[in-house]
Amino acid sequence: MATERKTDIKIKLLPRSSKSQIMGREGEFYKVKVNSPPVDGEANKELISLIAKRLKISKGSIEIVTGKTSRMKVLRVFGIDAESASRLMETD
Repeated sequence: MATERKTDIKIKLLPRSSKSQIMGREGEFYKVKVNSPPVDGEANKELISLIAKRLKISKGSIEIVTGKTSRMKVLRVFGIDAESASRLMETD
């Protein structure tokens, strides 16, 4: 059985933004704005939804490994390799 492709993506989350969007890289982090406030996991849900849409994968293929209650997060994304994820994250 082949090992499943997965990659970790470092995120700097900016909740309560006027527009939800992936701003691009800032060092080793991707700067991501979401409209939702950081209350009851709303910003995290919107982040996962936004990343899943950009990477064309299901929301269930993404988990927050570290930083559930922090602006700095590490997402583990299954079903995509690091090179493909990086290319998709940097295109509009």
